[in-house]
Amino acid sequence: MDLKKIDLDNLKEESPDTVSGIERRAFLKIGLMITGVFAGGQILSAVSKVDEVFASTRSFVEEYPYKPHYCMVIREGLCIDCQRCIDACKKTNDVPDYGFRTRILEKISPDAIGRQRGFMPILCNHCNDAPCVRACPTHATYKDPRNGIVRMDSKKCIGCKTCMLACPYDARYFNEERHAIDKCDFCYDTRLSKGEKLTACAAVCPTGARIFGDISDPGNVVYKMVHQIERYVWVLRPDVGTKPNVFYMKATMPSPWDLRRQPNVR
Repeated sequence: MDLKKIDLDNLKEESPDTVSGIERRAFLKIGLMITGVFAGGQILSAVSKVDEVFASTRSFVEEYPYKPHYCMVIREGLCIDCQRCIDACKKTNDVPDYGFRTRILEKISPDAIGRQRGFMPILCNHCNDAPCVRACPTHATYKDPRNGIVRMDSKKCIGCKTCMLACPYDARYFNEERHAIDKCDFCYDTRLSKGEKLTACAAVCPTGARIFGDISDPGNVVYKMVHQIERYVWVLRPDVGTKPNVFYMKATMPSPWDLRRQPNVR
């Protein structure tokens, strides 16, 4: 291609409004809205200034208000629906058979070329701007000021289920025995507070589909996964503005750089 013949000043800007209907429907089929966590910029946008796309390590770190700032990266293509994460979660956190702290959704894409069946792990997104925290009338749901985990104080919960209605991710259930709402807390009470480095679900995942860590640490594997340009990274329902701390990315096999950093990645 002769670059001299390209009119760089009049290139058409690509945005969600200019993406073709076919492409837009393809995104909607998988039930996701992609957000701008692609090296700090919008995936579906053309920008004129380099600093709108790339930020310094210091700039990225300053975006995360907690130290540590726990998050999870879900590598969707690696989930095989073995249910080990669900079993480990229930055993570790005493979740009843009717309850859940994490689930795996099945996704069928009949028009896809090649693999048409996939799995998507979901859990509480531990949002920076959590609507459940704002909705709770007794402050039973709260953000841990040290690490940003959205936690539950069951003693304060009155079982009104307001937080369940406020959660855009359907990540809560009513625990009949406790007469209180229960949800994922990144295994804070059962593992993290006792010195463990991983959640129960991440520790047992045989394929490395769930990666847990501190996104405020530039040396941590989750930081490196989110702030890279080789693979798209997105969050669920960015339209509601909750600023989730659970990120998703496509992956069919571990890459060499994360094999060296996460003991449960194979």
